[in-house]
Amino acid sequence: MLSPRNRELFGLIPAALLVTAGFTAIFIQSGRESVGASTNLTLSHASSVSLTYGAIFLGLCLAAHVVIRVALPDADPYLFPLAAVLASVGIVMVYRIEPTLARQQAQWMVLGVILFAATIITIRRRGLGLLERYRYTIAAVGIGMTILPRLPGIGGQVNGSYLNIHFGSVSFQPAEFAKIAIVVFLASYLRDNRQILVTAGRRVLGLTIPPMKQFGPMLVIWGAAMGTLILTHELGTSLMFYGAFLALLYVATGRFSFPLIGLVLFALGAWFLANHVGRVHSRVLSWEHPFNAKLYNEPGGSYQLAQSLFAQADGGILGTGFDQSLLRLPHSSAPILPVPESDFIYAVIVNELGLAGAIGLLLTYLLFIARGLKAAALARDSFSKLLASGLSFVVAMQVFVIVGGVTRVIPLTGVTLPLVAYGGSSVVMNFVLLALLLIVSDRARRPYSRR
Repeated sequence: MLSPRNRELFGLIPAALLVTAGFTAIFIQSGRESVGASTNLTLSHASSVSLTYGAIFLGLCLAAHVVIRVALPDADPYLFPLAAVLASVGIVMVYRIEPTLARQQAQWMVLGVILFAATIITIRRRGLGLLERYRYTIAAVGIGMTILPRLPGIGGQVNGSYLNIHFGSVSFQPAEFAKIAIVVFLASYLRDNRQILVTAGRRVLGLTIPPMKQFGPMLVIWGAAMGTLILTHELGTSLMFYGAFLALLYVATGRFSFPLIGLVLFALGAWFLANHVGRVHSRVLSWEHPFNAKLYNEPGGSYQLAQSLFAQADGGILGTGFDQSLLRLPHSSAPILPVPESDFIYAVIVNELGLAGAIGLLLTYLLFIARGLKAAALARDSFSKLLASGLSFVVAMQVFVIVGGVTRVIPLTGVTLPLVAYGGSSVVMNFVLLALLLIVSDRARRPYSRR
C-alpha cells in the first residue's frame, strides 16, 4: 500500500500530462493554420516543446512535493495534486489566449511555490498559534490593503472597479491577501467566543440574537472589510467574504438562526444597492437583459455576458477543440469575448472543452473543497477546524461567484477563477491558502505517537 506522500507523488503525473497534451494540441493546431508548414516538422516541434513545458511544470511540482514530504509527512495526499491539475489547466488555457501572459503566469507560479514553501516552514516551526496571536494585526493589514487601490499614484480604476495597485510594471490585487486575513481573524475570534455565542443571547421572534459584547468586535472587523470593498467597487469579493462569514458563523455555533439573519440582511442590502448604487444597478440590468444591445455601452454592460453565453453554447458537449475559440475578429484586434484570460476564462474552457470539460473542471474544484473540509472535520482543535473550513468556503464561494456570473446564475462580478484564471496575486495567495490547508491536515492526520 502506497504511503500518503507516494500517492501525492503519483498524483502529480496527470497534471504534468495535461500540460504536455494541452501544449501539444495548441502547437499542432497553430501549425495547421500556418501556410506551407510541414506536418512532420510541426509534430516534431510540438512534441519537443510540449515535453519541455511538461517537464518544467512537473519539476516545479516536485519541488513543492519535496517540501511537503519533509515538513508535512502526514498531510492530505490529494490536495496538492488537485491544485496542480487546476494550475495545469490554467497555464495551458492562458497560453492559448496570450503566450506573453502565460509566461508571466508561470513566473507568478514560481513565486507562489516559494511562498508556499516559506509558509509551511515558518508555521510548521512556530505553529498555527502564530496566526492566532497576531489576528488583529493580520485583519488590520488585510483591510488596509483593500483601500490601497483608491490611493492616487499606486491605484487606478479598471472597468469601474479599483482592484490593483501598481509598482512600476508589477501589479497586485490586495483583496486576494485580504480574503485569507479575514478568514484567519474570524477563525481565531470565533474559537475564543463560540461558547458564549452558542449559550448566550436573546430570543426574538424565535431567533437567537447573540450578545453584542462578543459579537460586536467581529462585526466591526467584518463591516470594515465589506465597507472598504464596496468603496473600491469590488462587489464580487464582498459577496465572497459575506458567504464565508456566514458559513464560518454556522460552523462555529451550529445555530441556523445566525446565517438566516445574515441572509435577511444580505437581501435587504442587495435590494438597496441594486436600486441606489449606479454600478450595481447596471450590473443587475446586464444580468436581467444580457441580449439588449441598448445596454452594451453602459458600465459593466451586457455585451461581454452575451458573448460569454454564445461561446458556451457553441462548445456543445465535447467542445470545439483547443485553440478553436474565435476570441478576436479576423485581421482585427477587436475582441469578440472581452478579457478571456481572467473574467471569462471559464467561457473559453466551455467553448473549447465543452460541457464535459466544464464538468471535469468543476468536479476538480469540488474534490479540492471536499478535501479541505475533510481536513477541517479531522482537526482536533477549534482554530484549525474553523481555519480549514473558512479557507475551503472561500474557494467554494469564489468559484460560485465567477462561474455563476459567467453562466448568468447571478449578476456578473470581477473575481478570478482560483489557480486557473490569469492573475499573479490570485495565483500566489491561493498557493499560500493551499499551504495553510496542508498544515491543518498534517496536524489532524498525525499519529498520536509523533505529536
